Amino acid sequence: MNFLKVLGATILSFILFLSLGLFSTLFLLNSTLLNPDFMVNQVDKLPVATLIMEATEEQFNQQLPEEAWFLKETMYNVVSDHEPWIKEQLRAGIYSFYDFLLGKSERLSLVVSMDPLKETLRDSLWQVFQQNLPSLPPELATAPPEMQEQYFDEFYQQFSGQIPSELRLDESSIPPEVMAQIIQARQYISYTRMAYYGLIALMVLLVLAIILLHRSVKGATRELGITFLIYGVIEYAGVWATRNYASSLPLPDMPASLQTWLAGFISDFVAPLQILGIGLMAGGAALIIVSIVYPRWRKEAVEE
Repeated sequence: MNFLKVLGATILSFILFLSLGLFSTLFLLNSTLLNPDFMVNQVDKLPVATLIMEATEEQFNQQLPEEAWFLKETMYNVVSDHEPWIKEQLRAGIYSFYDFLLGKSERLSLVVSMDPLKETLRDSLWQVFQQNLPSLPPELATAPPEMQEQYFDEFYQQFSGQIPSELRLDESSIPPEVMAQIIQARQYISYTRMAYYGLIALMVLLVLAIILLHRSVKGATRELGITFLIYGVIEYAGVWATRNYASSLPLPDMPASLQTWLAGFISDFVAPLQILGIGLMAGGAALIIVSIVYPRWRKEAVEE
């Protein structure tokens, strides 16, 4: 009978250990990739203006006339000044997308007008263009104002034509095959959330079963304490390795600013697992201490 009791407790503890592994994965997803607040926080840390500058540097050098290179700095300044506005639109897009993805909304719809950015950009470039007329070729610097503006408009149209008047995120603007994958992901996420809460219920039942099987504080707390402590140590070690090695991998084709952001993203991404690992280690250690102290305390209480 004692052998069957030990075997049953071992099997239940092993199932609990495996359940903790699956639960930690779902816990991580719910805390990060399936959490719009987490994604918005990462976008707020994203150096949007710097990334735009790095992505368009080569294009500007090819399209910008040599005599008008001074306009490039103005373009970047306008983008930098509008970074809060750009991030605000990104935040709105994230929340709208996640409302649909998580089943809070039945329609995916977001329209962002780019006209405010384009108007500010044109006004700023035109002012700088006029201020730098003496540095332009003589035939342009001394040309009539209408010819100067025509020259500027031709350049600006080439540039602004690549900026859409609006950014639209809805079912009509997304390719059908991509939309089908999003709808499928929406279904999978629904199943994932059901599994998440189902795992919590399963682990509670496993803990109760282990307690009932042992029918003693010492045996139950020791069994549960060892399981929680071992898994917590493994979890924490995995997070430590990820933060110290994965985030420092060289990515030569990626812009430097994005590499810095990615390192922070990885650290924030695994942070929930670090908290979970610490909690399990602390809980496991506390249960093991109880398994050692409780019998002595009970013995002393009986003797008194």
